[in-house]
Amino acid sequence: MTTENAQPFPAEPRQSTELDSAEALRLLGSVSLGRIVFTQYALPQIRPVNHVLDDGEIVLRTHEGAVLTARSRRADGRGVVVAYEADSIDPDTHLGWSVVVTGYADLVTDPRQLARYQEMLRPWVQHAVHDTVRIRPDLVAGVLLTGAGAAL
Repeated sequence: MTTENAQPFPAEPRQSTELDSAEALRLLGSVSLGRIVFTQYALPQIRPVNHVLDDGEIVLRTHEGAVLTARSRRADGRGVVVAYEADSIDPDTHLGWSVVVTGYADLVTDPRQLARYQEMLRPWVQHAVHDTVRIRPDLVAGVLLTGAGAAL
């Protein structure tokens, strides 16, 4: 078995430091790409999406007929439980950060909010996006990966 594409691990071990919720959300808001995790037929599904962070909530747009859109339409108004992950980890040094948010995703239906999010968030795929999903974080976990000898 060959590992031609595998990046070698740096010789120095990494130190993992937990981030508080505010810093984790700040870092998540500093990037525009993440991965949403939801269930379909009781199995986990993961999709890369672009997002914006707005007042502590993660906002993304989806196309009509997307599984996430359908799952976010719940009669009880609570939305669906999802996880959202974003990171910035250097592939050579393995330094950076990772944030995972867990919460409820629901469809945004207010016309003013929809218009605002349409201006803030442009799709990066060639689907016509009609729906906007908002994730309200309940749990926020983040880690900072530094060199073992780095000062915090």
